[in-house]
Amino acid sequence: MKYATVYSLLWTSSKVLACVALTALLAVFATGISPVYTFDDPVPFQGPDIFDPYRNLDTAHCWKRANFHTHTRVDGIFNECEYYPAEVYDALAKFGYDIVTFSNHNELTVHPFDPSLQVNVYEHGYNLFKYHKLVFGSDRVNRFDHLLPVFPFQKQFQLDLLGRDSDLIQLNHPLRTHGTSRSLMEKLSGYQIMELDSGKSTENEYWDWALSAGHYSFALAGDDLHYPDRSGRIAVRCAFLCTPTAEYGDVLSTLLDGCYYSMRVPDYGKGDWEIKYEENRSLPYVEDIGLDGDRIRIRLSEHADSIKVTGQDHMKLAMVVGTDGMEYVMRPEDHYARITAYFPDGEVIYTNPFARYDASAGPGPFDGPAHKVNVFMTILYNLLLLVLFAGTAVLLIKIVRK
Repeated sequence: MKYATVYSLLWTSSKVLACVALTALLAVFATGISPVYTFDDPVPFQGPDIFDPYRNLDTAHCWKRANFHTHTRVDGIFNECEYYPAEVYDALAKFGYDIVTFSNHNELTVHPFDPSLQVNVYEHGYNLFKYHKLVFGSDRVNRFDHLLPVFPFQKQFQLDLLGRDSDLIQLNHPLRTHGTSRSLMEKLSGYQIMELDSGKSTENEYWDWALSAGHYSFALAGDDLHYPDRSGRIAVRCAFLCTPTAEYGDVLSTLLDGCYYSMRVPDYGKGDWEIKYEENRSLPYVEDIGLDGDRIRIRLSEHADSIKVTGQDHMKLAMVVGTDGMEYVMRPEDHYARITAYFPDGEVIYTNPFARYDASAGPGPFDGPAHKVNVFMTILYNLLLLVLFAGTAVLLIKIVRK
């Protein structure tokens, strides 16, 4: 009798595990549908002209500190932050933030007290690879996602879908997204902003992989804030926008125009909040930046340990040390150039890239869709998913009936 009981328990347990595994496979197959794309080969930026993201710099409106990747408490049981929007806003305001948007997962969050500052933005993605995007300007949440986005064409399909009813898209935390590779970044297009993972690295090489392939994007750093009560998690990554107001129309125009820079900020005081507040009120900043002919210039509010120019294939094009500014002349072979400034106390400033383009062909180096639908492979791939789904469903039914 004892052995019979053990056998029965083992059989029941294995049956339950098999059902769970097969149900998970059904979910993967059901959400795996996608067109299959043929991606164009990488083509570096080229042309007689140089795009200047700071061409509309107006120092009368500079600089407004912003965090766009912010989580708060939401209605329901799935919460990644224990604090309500008003509490999170107040926490950031103490550090001098002028612009705060609430980008909760798959949910549009209402501004807690000022409708004129409302920004419809949400973080898209519940997949297992943490392939997340910030979606700006949509009136509704697109809830379609691949549970297991293994293939580049699936990730591109998500960008295409989200781009249909949004103003702009940001690729979130590439360093923490499983499957990020140079090959992937050389393929993807359809986003306007790259999130800088300056908390883990100051190099942002994945951004250079995309830029080197001719996929131009601006960049933003943000806290990806979940814990406003933890000193090391708040006010450590941010952006500074040259925008007249914090209203969405002005913010959107600036985000699409490029007149902003990102920053890594140390956790001053390491838990001493008064020191952290005080130091955040006197951060180094960009006093002037722009392009004169083929000469890039930058001037900072204080001396940096070093200022580096990075270009094609993540190559260091130039570096100066112990100065508050520099100039760099873009050579004909320089496809793009971006600037990083490192300060003695650990602050880091990242600029948007200057890039070659042909002004007669368009207003900037922004690329169109670099992919085409492969009709034959699309039919074959989705038929395979259907067969796998049907076979798994039949197997699951048989196990349940036993």
